[in-house]
Amino acid sequence: MNILIVYAHPEPDSLTGSLKDVAVQQLRQDGHDVRVSDLYAMGWKAHADAADFGDVAETNFMLASGEAYANGSLTPDIRAEQEKLLWADTVLLHFPLWWFSMPAILKGWVDRVFTCGFAYGVGSRALPRYGAGILSGRRAMLVVTIGGREPGYSDRGVNGPIEDLLFPIHHGILYYPGMDVLPPFLVHGSLRVNDTRFAEIAADLRERLAKLETIEPIRYRPQDGGDYDRSLRLRPGLERDGRTGFAVHITS
Repeated sequence: MNILIVYAHPEPDSLTGSLKDVAVQQLRQDGHDVRVSDLYAMGWKAHADAADFGDVAETNFMLASGEAYANGSLTPDIRAEQEKLLWADTVLLHFPLWWFSMPAILKGWVDRVFTCGFAYGVGSRALPRYGAGILSGRRAMLVVTIGGREPGYSDRGVNGPIEDLLFPIHHGILYYPGMDVLPPFLVHGSLRVNDTRFAEIAADLRERLAKLETIEPIRYRPQDGGDYDRSLRLRPGLERDGRTGFAVHITS
């Protein structure tokens, strides 16, 4: 299996960095082909701007990215990451939870790489989405280190449920262009990890990685599966098990 790891942490010896190393070692040992996009080491440019597009006539920023994708004038760093995504069977995003989301450099990777025409389209050039799209058939999983303890990220936790915090990434970034999203690998209490606990976490990660091809993905409702009306609103009566909020977009 071809596996792309997109890794975002400025310190190689951090918990996030150490778990990335565990993943690379284990996956290669298991016979997978692994590529790593180490965004900080690459000096990844975190902001999207017109310099990404080369010579294009379109002035609308979103449409300009689509023109650049279509004519091959995107910058080489963007094209290289798009090629990695097309090469991969599975994509792993390794990052710490900073201010309730991914680090800015990783969001910048998404902003620049998931261009119009590649990950989405607009108007008459709209692409299939939410369960379909150019990245269909690929699997994706987050490996996230979280400073706070698990109860604080539960249904009654002060930080909100971790499932809700990750929904924009899971559903809006990964599922939108067609990837099957696996349940995340979460490490809570990451500020206090001694050698014993790290060994336990690493063993759990290795066990999870061994099952990448068979883990049941989160069962998000596809946009074209009949559950949404023409306004893209969930049809009445489909909520089950008392689900509310983001959870209504998951089938039972």
